[in-house]
Amino acid sequence: MSAAAGPLAGLLVLDFSTLLPGPMATLILAEAGAEVVKVERPGSGDEMRGYQPAWGAESANFALLNRGKRSVALDLKDPAQRARLEPLLERADILVEQFRPRVMERLGLGPDQVMARNPRLIWCSITGYGQSGPKRDAAGHDLNYIGDAGLLSLGHGDPVRPVVPPALIADIAGGAYPAVMNILMALLARQATGRGQRLDIAMTDNLFPFLYWAIGQGFATGRWPGNGDGLVTGGTPRYRLYPTADGRLLAAAPIEDRFWAVFCDIIGLEPEWRDDARDPAGTAARVAALVAARDAAAWRSAIAGRDCCCSIVATVEEAMNDPHFAARGLFGHRLANAAGQQMPALPVPLAPALRAPPGIRSAPALGADTATVLPR
Repeated sequence: MSAAAGPLAGLLVLDFSTLLPGPMATLILAEAGAEVVKVERPGSGDEMRGYQPAWGAESANFALLNRGKRSVALDLKDPAQRARLEPLLERADILVEQFRPRVMERLGLGPDQVMARNPRLIWCSITGYGQSGPKRDAAGHDLNYIGDAGLLSLGHGDPVRPVVPPALIADIAGGAYPAVMNILMALLARQATGRGQRLDIAMTDNLFPFLYWAIGQGFATGRWPGNGDGLVTGGTPRYRLYPTADGRLLAAAPIEDRFWAVFCDIIGLEPEWRDDARDPAGTAARVAALVAARDAAAWRSAIAGRDCCCSIVATVEEAMNDPHFAARGLFGHRLANAAGQQMPALPVPLAPALRAPPGIRSAPALGADTATVLPR
């Protein structure tokens, strides 16, 4: 296998998805060498194309998530236009769709119909609640899914001013990543059986692995964790965000005793507060007072080279310019638009050996490949 080709070279992926979960999944497949053809509606295409901020003629978000793909524009409600897809459907290896349950069936493109003609096809449906169950047709977004799974209840901050999580956990960790994982396993199964299969990826279902510790605590003790009272949600002085004198945050995670001892020495915590099991709230308050007395630069210097599991919370701009990530080549791949502008491409969770060498690629214009990919 050549590094340029990638492990999925030669595979055709039809991508009927929009916005984030499906497009990120197919981005990963494209970065591993698969040919990804987005099937979009004429006129507007993927809703993400219209998101702000604009970057050239397209949304920056769309460009980051759809680098290296091709685009065909078809009205799937028009039988004549749908018929143009048949040659692609018959030779596709993977199909990713993100409609509500039964929408593809109503379009005459359901898995039973398509897989009867192409039994090697791996059909991946990504939805909020899955293809079955009482909630399967309910509308929702990430906040609803993490709320329904109980994840949001574990750390939303002050109930008067609750904090919305900064990451779309369900879309990415509950949708995109499980989709890729299951598609790859289905490809392995197809090598043995010669047959594809249908994959039902329910984003809310896939959030429960994040709750392993909460589920264990609840069933083992009968005491279910609440907002901010768990080991990794702020319920201990050893795992918290402490404000510094200049409004930055010290991320302190010295859970183990050996790290806690070093941390206590660095901040000068008095002996009477070091046994945090005696009075956790009192210890946390004293730590907070000590950290608040100095600015971030002073703490960054104090913790440098010390084994204490502490760091200053970086801004996104600082993270993008961190020499560590630069040394690892994380942003070596480039994204270009039609105007000639460039930015770093979105990193994907692939080992470098499984990804093409760094280069410059673009996202497709709407329908740019319709004439070349689809026969008349």
